[in-house]
Amino acid sequence: MQVKDILKNCDTRMTKAVESVRHELVKVRTGKATTALLDTVKVDAYGTLMPINQVGAVSVVDAHMLSVTPWDQSLLKHIEQAIIAANLGLNPSVDGKILRVPIPMLNEERRRELVKLVKKFGEEGKVAIRNIRRDENEALKKSEKEEHFSEDDRKRGEQEVQKLTDRHTKEIDTLLAMKEKEIMEV
Repeated sequence: MQVKDILKNCDTRMTKAVESVRHELVKVRTGKATTALLDTVKVDAYGTLMPINQVGAVSVVDAHMLSVTPWDQSLLKHIEQAIIAANLGLNPSVDGKILRVPIPMLNEERRRELVKLVKKFGEEGKVAIRNIRRDENEALKKSEKEEHFSEDDRKRGEQEVQKLTDRHTKEIDTLLAMKEKEIMEV
C-alpha cells in the first residue's frame, strides 16, 4: 500500500466516525422540535414495523410542536401508540386528521444529564478516531517494512495521520459545543 492510499483510508474512516457522532447528537432531545426526534419510532402498519416517516409526513409546527400527517388515516391510532411506546417522553394528541406532538421544556437537571450524554458520545467518537490513527500508523510501519516506501515517507505519513486526527477531533469538539449550547439555552 502507498502512503496516499493509507491516508485516504484514514480520512474516510475518521470522517465516518465524525458522522456517527453527528448522527447520535441529532437524536438527543433539546427541548426544541426537530423531526429527527421521531426517527427511531417504528409504527405497526399493515402487519409490519415501519419508520414513522414512511407512514406519514413529519413536520415542525413551531419550536415546541411537531405534527404527523398520516398518508392513511386508519394509521392515526397506530402512530400515536408507536410514539408513546417509543418512550421518548412525548405525549401525542389526535387533532382531526393529524397528530400533534408537543415537545416539553427540559428542566435544569435533565439538561445537565443530556450534556453528559452528549459528551459521552463525543468521547466515544474521539476514541474511535484515536483507534483509527493507531491502525493507520501500524499500516504505515508494516508497509515500510515490506519496502513499499522509505522511512521518511512513513514519518511524513504519520504526521499527516496526526493532522487528520487533530482536524477530525476538532470537528467533534465543535459539534459538541454547538449541541451543548443548544441544550443549555432556555
